Amino acid sequence: MTNNKPVRVIAIASGKGGVGKTNLSVNLGVSLCKLGRKVALLDADMGLANVDILLGLHPSYNLTHVLSGEKSLAEIVVEGPHGLKVVPASSGVQHMAEIGTMEQAGIINAFSEFEHDIDILLVDTAAGIHGGVINFARACQEVLIVVCDEPTSLTDAYALIKLLNRDHGLNRFHIITNMVESLQHGKTLYSKLCKVTDQYLDVALYFTGAVPFDKSLRKSVQKQQAVVELMPNSPASQAIKGLAKTIDNWPIQRGAGGYLEFFVERLIQSSQLGESTG
Repeated sequence: MTNNKPVRVIAIASGKGGVGKTNLSVNLGVSLCKLGRKVALLDADMGLANVDILLGLHPSYNLTHVLSGEKSLAEIVVEGPHGLKVVPASSGVQHMAEIGTMEQAGIINAFSEFEHDIDILLVDTAAGIHGGVINFARACQEVLIVVCDEPTSLTDAYALIKLLNRDHGLNRFHIITNMVESLQHGKTLYSKLCKVTDQYLDVALYFTGAVPFDKSLRKSVQKQQAVVELMPNSPASQAIKGLAKTIDNWPIQRGAGGYLEFFVERLIQSSQLGESTG
């Protein structure tokens, strides 16, 4: 590991699909780069990867080649807008969708040789609450959960928080409400989630912000560009840029979780735990 400075490592999760999580991850990554941060975005959806597609990138290699030993992590990285470093997963490869916990650890272990100098690592997890999502979330310093105004989005987000809290001891989560009518609408959704977690779990939820429903997002997806690049003055872009500033001001958790190698170690530990209990 050539990099021994504190790196902010953030999991972006959702509980369910269809809430705009990956689009948000991509745009947050680009926005943080525009703030002058060196950012890597790990596509941790092993099987339905689409970070590269959203940005119109065409990687020659992906995490499959890292697992097979053909390539190092640094060799598969592709550069997105404003220097965003994208670590692509493989899309539609059945084996990658079924990789075991030790193979997940192998992927993250590759980060111990990651030569790029970065300030922030964003981990875009798969939707759901299966082992891969849990392992990645446990290994990160911060967990950011994206919800929208659908009953299943809130119930699945609660299920994810409950699992991470009760089985793995995580007790702090950041919430972003997406595709909402207004900031107040977003805060109402956040309050609904808090009401349930306050009643049943010993956790702290923090409202990070709200992103409005905005047709420009669909246009940006069709054009395979980040909305903050394509339409920087749109309501969604303005909200996402505000979120990036909020995240950039979070205090870095010092100590064990503050360095990339500890992210690696924590992921391997949780993977081995999964192997022994699975």
